[in-house]
Amino acid sequence: MATMKSVLTAKDKVDVQDVERPVPGPKDALVRIRACGICGTDTFFLHLGGMPAGADGSMRAIPLGHEPAGEIIEVGAEVTDVAVGDRVVVNPQGVPSGIIGCGGAHGAMSEYLLIEGVETGKNVAVFPGTVPFEVASLNEPMAVARHCVNRSEAQPADKVVVFGAGPIGLGATIWLKLRGVEHVVVADVLPERLETALAVGADAVINSATEDITEHLTALHGQAANALGQPRPGTDVYIDAAGAPAVFQAVVDNAKWHAKLVMVAVQKRSDAIDLGGMLRSELTLIASQGYPTEIFEVTPELVEHHERFARLISHRVPFTDVAHAFELALTPGAAEKVVVTFDDPA
Repeated sequence: MATMKSVLTAKDKVDVQDVERPVPGPKDALVRIRACGICGTDTFFLHLGGMPAGADGSMRAIPLGHEPAGEIIEVGAEVTDVAVGDRVVVNPQGVPSGIIGCGGAHGAMSEYLLIEGVETGKNVAVFPGTVPFEVASLNEPMAVARHCVNRSEAQPADKVVVFGAGPIGLGATIWLKLRGVEHVVVADVLPERLETALAVGADAVINSATEDITEHLTALHGQAANALGQPRPGTDVYIDAAGAPAVFQAVVDNAKWHAKLVMVAVQKRSDAIDLGGMLRSELTLIASQGYPTEIFEVTPELVEHHERFARLISHRVPFTDVAHAFELALTPGAAEKVVVTFDDPA
């Protein structure tokens, strides 16, 4: 039986290809995808023209999509812990054939996705029918956001600023507030994103294109000092979900004694960052990559607060127009979070 999947075949080009519908083995499950988000990693591969294939700089085509939610429609004879009809989110790193949508054999921006060696808690988690599929597809990026918050070890009395009001920054904002953090500020350059930040629970926002970061953080978080006694905002934790060199430098310039900086955004190379300035505050730099334990840790709270998380989705685009979905995601400022939806089965 023929079906379709999205494959990155050249720079900034996604093809929809006809393929045979996967057949599950005795330990596998077949998921009919109902929604799949587009991530910054997808656009990174699109800009490259594929996945780096070797030392010669060549690229190989890869199936895309690693933020899926769908419904199990077939299971192998030995599968016992999931059943046909279960609605599931997927751990892209939990199958033996490589990371789903990130160089592995399978991509989730497809009508069907084979889950090899299906096992709840390892590569799938079941969620209830009260949660729309497109909101459930946020499970993977919200695990990324949860990991950075876990890495921050933010406490209720801490004052935090999140740079970047994209899906990860907004997700981190939600997790910080659900964690009971007293005051969370979000900084971005797009007013519409700052409006969303307030809608999902940020205590205050700063338009860093038009407002002075130092002045506003000092007004919001009080005044402290660095190791030299120089005045600094009383912010305890900085989260970089933007990835711009200017953000890193802004943190170095504003950090008080023993502040923390958690980097969750992909960082761009820059010679303009004054690393020596970190000494003046003993700034702790914490890197946050992926979701070592969080992929299904977030699922129950995503279910409980699904209406809040739904605000992160700016565009829902049908799979029949998947090229437009990727065009939106590739255009700076055109969309906050794009989720591709698939028709209900007949």
